[in-house]
Amino acid sequence: MKKEKKYIFDKPENVQKLLKAFWITLVALLVIDFFIVKHPYFAWEEWPEFYAVYGFVACVCLVLASKYLLRPVVKRKEDYYD
Repeated sequence: MKKEKKYIFDKPENVQKLLKAFWITLVALLVIDFFIVKHPYFAWEEWPEFYAVYGFVACVCLVLASKYLLRPVVKRKEDYYD
């Protein structure tokens, strides 16, 4: 009988530690943004957390575009291989 190999993320406490580290990093980066001197080209780039919001909105738009615009174009019918 073979022993099943254990991986680092098989334990729920390791997953929780990783998520906690991600959240702490996120908050730290958001706080640091207030102390960084920016040299904006456009006025809206001076807004606090502009790049975080812009990146989030861009990611959501990409997901929605891929789901509703690209998926119907590239999706095959269910019985394509029959």
